[in-house]
Amino acid sequence: MPASYETHRKQLQLILQAWGMPEATAVGTAEIMSWADLHGVDTHGISMVPPYDERRQGGKIDMRAVPTVVKETPVSALVDGGGGLGHPNARRAMELAIEKAKKTGIGVAAVRNSAHFGACGFYALMAVEQGLIGMVTTSASGVQVAPTHGAQARLGTDPIAFAAPGKPGEPFLLDMATTTVAAGKIRNKANENLPAPAGWLVTKDGRPSTDPKEVSKGGFMTPLGGTPEGSSHKGYGLGAMVNILSAALSGSTLITDPMHMKRPNTMDIGHFFLAMDPGMFRDPADFRADVATFCDTLRATKPADPARPVMVAGDPERRIAAQRMKTGIPVGPNLLAKVREVALASGAPWIIGN
Repeated sequence: MPASYETHRKQLQLILQAWGMPEATAVGTAEIMSWADLHGVDTHGISMVPPYDERRQGGKIDMRAVPTVVKETPVSALVDGGGGLGHPNARRAMELAIEKAKKTGIGVAAVRNSAHFGACGFYALMAVEQGLIGMVTTSASGVQVAPTHGAQARLGTDPIAFAAPGKPGEPFLLDMATTTVAAGKIRNKANENLPAPAGWLVTKDGRPSTDPKEVSKGGFMTPLGGTPEGSSHKGYGLGAMVNILSAALSGSTLITDPMHMKRPNTMDIGHFFLAMDPGMFRDPADFRADVATFCDTLRATKPADPARPVMVAGDPERRIAAQRMKTGIPVGPNLLAKVREVALASGAPWIIGN
């Protein structure tokens, strides 16, 4: 039976605290992880508990780390994550970017020495909630994607998020991997022993595959577009851009560096955050009204299938969140068993149920 949002969030908090994360930090991190699951981003919430546990036990994530600002100007900040989990590092960085944008019109923050931070969209939405435009990118840990025309993995899923305020409660919120799908969607298929849809993966020889474990056998994930004929060069280019903003700018280890993921006591992932005040250009209320009108016009597009109306970025996730807030957050039985095992081994109380 699906767990309520509050139970789901509390369970994550208990696990994080059992791992040694301070209570206040665990509360905030659990909020971000549960936000992902509530909105249907099932790849970035509770499903990350087993890999986080593996990485912390392997000395790659310090659950007690505190983010520190190491360089700052009126419009920018560089944050060192101390080798800690990415959620508190990312939240601190976006808070700084927002603070600076409110004073100067624009704020930019980069994070180095961090780890996976969950769903990009959460942090972009932080800016929107303050009436600002938000943009977020992050480098990745796994080298799983071959460049267009390549037969060697060089990139990760390398996500990007962009958000803008419009109609109250309905901002434009784009959150996407620069691969055909997020790695977590493939992981979730593997957890439940289900095949992956065609186009998500290719073998080491570049042939289509539906095996969700293909990457572990030497295969690759596909860049957004899937094939050269499908314009995979666009996903490849976006992935490269994300790495330049997230890793090269912050000074994190580049994903193409032989030392990627090999530095002691850290995953050394980099993040990038931008907050921008539309009031630098025009009346913010007029800007929001135009965004709202634009999005509503897109929604009013005649659908090809009446059963599938046109939506804009953020709509599907909001619909899922509204439903899951009523009926609870579902978790696959195999994943739930894995998370329960991790929780009990860590000494965390188990409150979700069997």
